[in-house]
Amino acid sequence: MPETRSIREAWSNIPSPGEVGVGLERFTGQRMERILAVVGAIGSAALGAQAMLSAISRLQKLDGPHLAIMIMVFGPLVWMILACVTGRWVKQAAGTFAVVYVLALLLWPSVVERTLSEAASQPWIFFLVNIGVIAAMLAFVPKLQLAWALGLPLIYGYVRLAQGDFTQSYWITTAFDVSFTLILGTVIVSLAWMFRQVAGGVDEARSRAVESYAAAAAASASEEERVAMAALMHDSVLAALIAAERADSERERTLAVAMAREALTRLANTEASIAQEGSDEPVHRSQIVAELRRTLSEQGADAVVEERGAPTEVPGRVARAIVLAARQAIGNALAHAGGHGLHVVVESSGADRLTVLVLDAGPGFDQGAIGEDRLGIRASIVARMAAVAGTSEIRSDATGTTVELRWEPS
Repeated sequence: MPETRSIREAWSNIPSPGEVGVGLERFTGQRMERILAVVGAIGSAALGAQAMLSAISRLQKLDGPHLAIMIMVFGPLVWMILACVTGRWVKQAAGTFAVVYVLALLLWPSVVERTLSEAASQPWIFFLVNIGVIAAMLAFVPKLQLAWALGLPLIYGYVRLAQGDFTQSYWITTAFDVSFTLILGTVIVSLAWMFRQVAGGVDEARSRAVESYAAAAAASASEEERVAMAALMHDSVLAALIAAERADSERERTLAVAMAREALTRLANTEASIAQEGSDEPVHRSQIVAELRRTLSEQGADAVVEERGAPTEVPGRVARAIVLAARQAIGNALAHAGGHGLHVVVESSGADRLTVLVLDAGPGFDQGAIGEDRLGIRASIVARMAAVAGTSEIRSDATGTTVELRWEPS
């Protein structure tokens, strides 16, 4: 017979509603729990209906304590069945019934009137012994499940003998019933443990496979980036340094400066080029407009993004390059023109053709006066668009600046 401490331990293992869903449930394990809950609901409903019919047939002979036991048992049982069907609060409902049913069994000898003629027949509460095991299987850890599978039949046997005043005629039938419930309860717990182990193994294998794939993908990406950076350093940066070291004449120094400028541009654009690698799934114009509007909102710019022409789609890498270049143009307009007259136009001039204009009414600037080390326009706008076979044009005078980004299929 389980001790009172086991009941307290089981009650403490019933999670509160706030704890449900805190951990990430594994896919196969979650499905297995759902299957066990549904099967448990079917079995509990069948045995519960049998017990209910037996209790109702003797309802006129039952007194107040019997009715209290009925409410005490069938209330949590109905809750458990509904929880198993809906898939919500299964552990709480099943755990409540498992504990309450043990208490109801322990109270049964003090409630039953042994002079009742029904003492010779099997009381309705004994139909629910295996439902108590099912409830423990759904709610508790394996050790407590085994305790319920072994303990409930023993409690059942004690209560059954106590109801019959431990007379000799009850021992054989009680021993048979206890043996049957012990075997069935152990089978229920063992099968559930086996199914959960299989589901856990599948989830573990899937998790290891995903981790291995992610590690391989990360290693591949790192190697590609390393190779690209090494090639850049060798082909551009190192060549520029060698040319600068060997430059003697004015023409050679001019060539070294041009090579260094190109190397700096490619180096600054490496991160953007890597970011642009990805899916070429078509991106709708509305997504580009949404990104540009979000950029304006994040920077607190009081400007609008105007759409012109029929909606169109462009490849994914093109869309990313246009958005990044337009963000740079917007940032320049805010930094150097104070956002005065800032206006963005996204225009579709034909099938798969897209043009983005970033206009401001600032004082303008002289592009020729921009230092060779300033990469905001060269790398972030011109190089980005060139990398996806697009074009960029910057027009600036005293009335303002217009940055035009244009792409069309070749």
